[in-house]
Parts: sequence; C-alpha cells; structure tokens
Amino acid sequence: MKVAVTYENGNVFPHFGHTEQFKVYEIEEGKVAGAQVVDTDGSGHGALAGMLRTLNVNTLVCGGIGAGAQTALAEAGIRLYGGVSGSADEAVEALLAGRLEFDPDIHCDHHGHHGEGHHHGNGHCGEDKHGCAGNGGGC
Repeated sequence: MKVAVTYENGNVFPHFGHTEQFKVYEIEEGKVAGAQVVDTDGSGHGALAGMLRTLNVNTLVCGGIGAGAQTALAEAGIRLYGGVSGSADEAVEALLAGRLEFDPDIHCDHHGHHGEGHHHGNGHCGEDKHGCAGNGGGC
C-alpha cells in the first residue's frame, strides 16, 4: 500500500491543488517501510490525481480539497482523508493506528458561494497557505 500526504516542511500542506510536494509512504504489514518526497512540478488539481495514480498511491492525506479534485481521486480509486493538519509523519502513523482525525465532508466551498465574484486573493483556494486547511467549513 502507498499513502501520499500533501507536504511542506514536514507538515500536511493545507490545500491539495496547490501542493508542491507529496511525501509518499510505502506501507508494509501495517508499518512505514520507506518514504520519499516527490515534487509535483506545478501540476494542478486534475493532473495531481493522475500523478498519484501513476505512483500507485492508494490513499491520500491532505488538508483542504475541492470537489473536482475529490471526484478525480475517487475515479482513480484513491481513498481520501481530508481536513488533516500537523506533522505528515504523525498523520500517517495515526492513520495506520486507526486514530487519524479527519473530516469526511472536507471541501473548499468558497468558489461560487456568492457567485463568481467571491474569491480570496487571486481566486485560488489556499493560495495564502492559510485557506482551506480542513477547519471543517471551507475557508
């Protein structure tokens, strides 16, 4: 099994679509057997799901994530644990122990809440790295 985590400086990056790296963990017999950090090379939401599929990732741990990316992950057969923050390594250990706290209804909902004109910054969710961090209700 392979678990990917949106990654920045040791922590879960707060928004899937803007992550610049994934930390990919190889899981064997319920334990981390190895891990590597993989650059996304600036890929956007849709391309990231394909990248994870190419890496044979089964599970994704992330902060916030939009509906389109959730759909792409589901279509790729990747299980999602969103709304997670803190240490990436600790999140994976918690996942393996069955005690990871996540939000099954996580989404980035400010796109279209009040019509097309309602955006933060330049219109990209999480661009300031504080948005959509899985706080239970969007941004």
